[in-house]
Amino acid sequence: MMCKNIYFILFSFCFVSAQDLVSGTVYGDNPDNPLPGANVYWLLTDKGTVTDIDGKFSLQSGPGSDQLIISYVGYITDTLTVRGAQRITHILQSKESEDLDEVVVSQRKKSSQLSFLTTQNVLNVSSEELLKAACCNLSESFETNPAIDVNFDNALTGVKQVQMMGLPSPYLLFTEENIPIIRGASQVYGLSFTPGTWIESLQITKGAGSVINGYESMTGQINAELKKPLTSERVFLNLFRSLEGRNELNFHTKSSLSPKLSANLFVHYNERSEKIDKNKDGFLDMPLSEQVNILSRFQYLNPEKGLVSFLNIRFLQDDKIFGQTDFDPRSHKNTTSVWGSEIVTNRYESSLKIGYVFPDLPYQSFGVQLAYSDHSQESYFGLRTYDIRHKSGFANLLFNSILGNTLHKFKTGIQFAYDAYDELIQIKTHRIDNSVGAFFEYSYDSLERFNMVLGLRFDHHNKIGSFITPRAHLRYAFSDTSSLRFSAGSGRRVAAAFAENQKLFGSGRTIQTPNFQSYDFGLAPEHAWNYGVSYLKGFQIGSVPININADLYRTEFVNQVVVDWETLGQISFYNLSGESYANSLQLGLDTRLFRILDARFAFKYYDVQVDYSSGRIQKPLQPKQRYFMNLGYISNKWRIDATYQHTGSQRVPPTVVNPNGFESDAFGLINAQLTYIPKTNFEIYMGAENLNNERQAHPILSADQPFSPNFDSSLVYAPVFGRMMYVGLRYNM
Repeated sequence: MMCKNIYFILFSFCFVSAQDLVSGTVYGDNPDNPLPGANVYWLLTDKGTVTDIDGKFSLQSGPGSDQLIISYVGYITDTLTVRGAQRITHILQSKESEDLDEVVVSQRKKSSQLSFLTTQNVLNVSSEELLKAACCNLSESFETNPAIDVNFDNALTGVKQVQMMGLPSPYLLFTEENIPIIRGASQVYGLSFTPGTWIESLQITKGAGSVINGYESMTGQINAELKKPLTSERVFLNLFRSLEGRNELNFHTKSSLSPKLSANLFVHYNERSEKIDKNKDGFLDMPLSEQVNILSRFQYLNPEKGLVSFLNIRFLQDDKIFGQTDFDPRSHKNTTSVWGSEIVTNRYESSLKIGYVFPDLPYQSFGVQLAYSDHSQESYFGLRTYDIRHKSGFANLLFNSILGNTLHKFKTGIQFAYDAYDELIQIKTHRIDNSVGAFFEYSYDSLERFNMVLGLRFDHHNKIGSFITPRAHLRYAFSDTSSLRFSAGSGRRVAAAFAENQKLFGSGRTIQTPNFQSYDFGLAPEHAWNYGVSYLKGFQIGSVPININADLYRTEFVNQVVVDWETLGQISFYNLSGESYANSLQLGLDTRLFRILDARFAFKYYDVQVDYSSGRIQKPLQPKQRYFMNLGYISNKWRIDATYQHTGSQRVPPTVVNPNGFESDAFGLINAQLTYIPKTNFEIYMGAENLNNERQAHPILSADQPFSPNFDSSLVYAPVFGRMMYVGLRYNM
């Protein structure tokens, strides 16, 4: 169970509205016997906590429920009706004194669901959802839900890239517990740096985000909540082995250093040492790799004083070798005898979060977020060298309170961001981006039909100058199971052109920029507006619950860094002259059949047009249509999950084989996993990705002439690797 008194404080500075506080003490049989570790939670939600060593608890007032459940092993479970802020003293009766048989009414919570209550369009993904596939890192966490598209980046590195609304990941804001994390130098490979077993939940927000989270978000936000020291497993072990040579180990442990201080240690290791070339083109289908990833996490909690803090310290080393199967770095580096590449990444991170809730004013809170990262990548691709070092600092100061009453809330604060880039491409460049900003966000919640969030922030950036970022979100509920949402807002960012497009180095194309000698290559900052409407409706047919949703969004660029692949043998970067927009439509249906079979269906349509120097045309390697289906079955001993994703045809830009370009064939992918649960704390799983063995015929152009101008590994629209079978086990205590 998640510790809600922690979340109340944490969310206060992670930008969630303050609510009334419910607190109290739980006793067993008599007031002289406080119960530590009793479960306290809201009925039919995942919001709750456990009592501390003195039997005390604290959590937010009911998020959509006023029924508070209190339970403890060996005692009769009680249900209390609680509305608003209250102080509760409750005594549980032992089952030894029970005269009547216990009747338990339960409902299995969905592992991925949209909310009818939130103002923004947010999909909540629990850790259970992440177990439905071989979710070994964050980039593989989106295979079983339709909100995010997963694309194949290139034919060499095995990297998967995510998209939202038809636009690539740089236009998304990635945060870890609402601190920006994947940006700049880590944009391409950063999703593979967060192991899936570390994640407690994901929140996927569509449309313009909150002004509190910054000005960079254009299409949405993905926030990962990590497992908390106070509530995570005492010991967790995950072992993974694919039949194609991928091995992974995840080990977590927690300890209590004092009654108020807890700690986590997360250790992740993965490696791939087998050379595989299924398509016989002379190149490795997947890189040889090794990653060591260690996170230490500390949590201090003093609920009596309304204080909580988190400290994270993290180190990562990631090494990749790829290219021709005969490549040996010791013999072939910087030669034209065999084409190969190495990428060596070292990354250090630290973050501190402190939250304080005023004891006498539970709706008022104060929070601080501080973060620093140092990302170093040394790499070469054939004869091309690309090194980058990115140092980043982030500070956020936030205050939450109300205007008159709890229907009217506000959040305000100041934010500072610093980024220093040192890159070596053809020349050495140095660039510093820094910004300071202030924000104010007002929210109105009628508690029944209408919600509104209006935000405004002012920032001064040393490259963009001074600018204002407005954002608005509205929700109207026609009933308890019918919600209509609107959103609008702008976003700005300074592109890291080469860091975000590293696949270009795996080709013989020449690189064109307005000014290669300039630290920003002569490229102006990007600016876009996003507008959207979404509708969510729930109903029942007999005993079958059904939710349907429809999302329609449009992103318009005022300015954009255009990445132009339309000229054979060349890639160009330049600022937009004309129009660039992305229209996206998603229709979805979510249901549960026979109370044991979850089913999700989705259809997505994208119209993404860009005015290139050669004229307006559909963005390359962007399918117009996608179909999605996921089926999941669970019982006491078994869990079965299957996903089908259909990707429509894509426009491939001009190549040496097809000088006018061509339309790729549509294809479908089937992923499936079977999990056996012999004990409550032990699981054995096996599965397959790309079960139908779909593969792109010739993913690398001129593979027999890798040092020629016609060599290109970047035009990938379908899987390169083919079928991947795996087995694994999980143990938690």
